[in-house]
Amino acid sequence: MVFGNTSTSISDGEKNPTHNSQDNDLKSIVSKQHEEEYDLYVAKSNPSATNAQDGHRLRKALDPRHVSMIAIGGALGTGLLIGTGSSLKTAGPAAILITYSLIGAVVWIVMSALGEISTFIPLNGFANYGKRYSDEALGFACGYVYLIKYLILPANQMTAGALTIQYWISRDRVNPGVWITVFLVIIMGINFLGVRFFGEIEFWLSALKVITCLGLILVLWVIALGGGPTHDRIGFRYWKHPGAFIEYSDSTKDLIIHGGKGRFVSFVAVLVTAVFAYLGTELVAITFSETRNPRKAIPKAIKLTLYRILVFYILSILFVGMCVSAKDPLLLSAKGTNAGASPFVIAIKNARIRGLDHVINACILLFVFSAANSDVYVCSRALYSLAADGYAPKFFTKTNRLGVPYYGLGLSLLFSLLAYMNVSSGSAEIFGYFVNVVSLCGLLAWICILIYHICFMRALKAQGFSRKKDLVYRAPLQPYASYFALTVCVIIVFIKNFTVFLGDEFTYKSFITGYIVLPVFILLFVGYKLWYKTKWLKPQEVDLDTFRDVIDAEFEQYQAEDAERKAVREAEGKKYDREWLYDKTLGWIF
Repeated sequence: MVFGNTSTSISDGEKNPTHNSQDNDLKSIVSKQHEEEYDLYVAKSNPSATNAQDGHRLRKALDPRHVSMIAIGGALGTGLLIGTGSSLKTAGPAAILITYSLIGAVVWIVMSALGEISTFIPLNGFANYGKRYSDEALGFACGYVYLIKYLILPANQMTAGALTIQYWISRDRVNPGVWITVFLVIIMGINFLGVRFFGEIEFWLSALKVITCLGLILVLWVIALGGGPTHDRIGFRYWKHPGAFIEYSDSTKDLIIHGGKGRFVSFVAVLVTAVFAYLGTELVAITFSETRNPRKAIPKAIKLTLYRILVFYILSILFVGMCVSAKDPLLLSAKGTNAGASPFVIAIKNARIRGLDHVINACILLFVFSAANSDVYVCSRALYSLAADGYAPKFFTKTNRLGVPYYGLGLSLLFSLLAYMNVSSGSAEIFGYFVNVVSLCGLLAWICILIYHICFMRALKAQGFSRKKDLVYRAPLQPYASYFALTVCVIIVFIKNFTVFLGDEFTYKSFITGYIVLPVFILLFVGYKLWYKTKWLKPQEVDLDTFRDVIDAEFEQYQAEDAERKAVREAEGKKYDREWLYDKTLGWIF
């Protein structure tokens, strides 16, 4: 079995473009019986390993703070600032608070499961985890479905950015293609300059996202308590009228479902919407193989996910439901992806606070740019992972001197050109259906992560490992949590577009584009399984040992470095240093 990405997790130091010295240090710790096997593995999976050039190597240049902020940056997007508006007018404030809380719990379980298997041996793609812990065919299907998602998403995000700018400058004055070109050049430039530069840019963009969300939560809290210019103390007024739960209605079909049945349909519809507001949280896993000291960085990023979900999502949705009525005329007429469709802006307008709508539109533009930047990065690394594990042509593993897989980045560039379809209003509608095709990909990735984790836990038990003693990080509430989250995700997959069946008119285009990824996933899985005759690994057959000692050695090396820094600090009479203060204070937010 070849683990094509493991070499990336033990390769380069942050500032060292070569790997020879680090490899030698590690080999002095690694057990003698694995040294020869390890050398053979590196030579096989990395053709240029014997040379000074890193022609097929990623760089380990991301610090824990980068990983932590990329994790929260992946979770905060237009789904929060804008998507909550459509959810509110569909189901009401209580319904969206319950559904977003439920899906938030599922996301936390998924991320915790991902954290447990990633800290054991960090891999750089979901396909690799499938090959190692469950079935090679499942890894193949998951890897390619996830790649499809991130081949399409950058174009969608750049289009959303162009639409956001139209809040200030209409498409009649400046063609959207101009803004798409600007985004394309800047984003490709950032990604071409290496993972360290990308990580630093994403750190500051995500920091601005955090500040924006905290500021909006504070503003909505003040408005709800009557601190705005109108001095209207709103409280929970809109929970009483028009109500905490809203009956389902669809103006395109002229359909209204009354009573408890209508409120239940609305609740389920928003449950589906809430999933897609959280999609992207898992993309931080792609960075793990380029992370320094992953066994410290990964648990920190995963643990903070829970607190950030509670603060940024649950509090935001609670205050939005308090400040904006589900029947607000501005909310009902809102369309697009600019500030006019944001319930936060509507709350601010109703409170007669001037000028903030432009600030929030700028923040939305920032969110979209960050999302597009991350999506391009994930696309190139997802393709690199597939190629390193033998699922894609080997030339996609080629990297430049900065460790950037430039062929994967080039393919992402080609697909990003699909954004220019939106220059024409007619093709924009076709592109909308195209985007709907990939909306299921992230949910399927969650399902695969949970399956990997369940297989991983079974293998640990069967082979005599103790989760309490042998793991650096343990996912809580297991194994029940993963089974619960898996059940919820599978149910949502099948009810995702259930509203197409309501009423007299069957919207077949939405049905086909909404579900087509599911048979594609099944076809990839079954086709690969039949062609290569793969089998589902039994718990006793799962490889939990190969190169684990190398990862253990790396972890011990970083622990020794931390102990040395602490000793130097104490010798100098310093109880705390800048890194300690950051971890204990700002590190909880940024």
